[in-house]
Amino acid sequence: QVQLVESGGGLVQAGGSLRLSCAASGIMFSINAMGWYRQAPGKQRELVALTSGGRTTYADSVKGRFTISRDSAKNTVYLQMDSLKPEDTAVYYCNADASLVGVLNPVNYWGKGTLVTVSS
Repeated sequence: QVQLVESGGGLVQAGGSLRLSCAASGIMFSINAMGWYRQAPGKQRELVALTSGGRTTYADSVKGRFTISRDSAKNTVYLQMDSLKPEDTAVYYCNADASLVGVLNPVNYWGKGTLVTVSS
């Protein structure tokens, strides 16, 4: 099983910045895509940012403020979050779609999440 470990969450004031990291470990052939999702209490989990094939996509709510990047050699994805707003408060989850050795189809994995709290 591929393991995803997030780090970098914490408490910041509105307007501040945080950088989240997610490292994937385990035996795999390749990681096809990595992304960040978030879930606030009482709300559905939503896509924040995704990187795949050199392309990136962002939720409209974070465009211009968040930047996703990936270090393929380290199987690590980052989310630089600037100009944070209270509405960004959520548990942020790392997600990876990986092609595994000995497994026919790609498998999707989730990290345990890291809490980001933005105070007003």
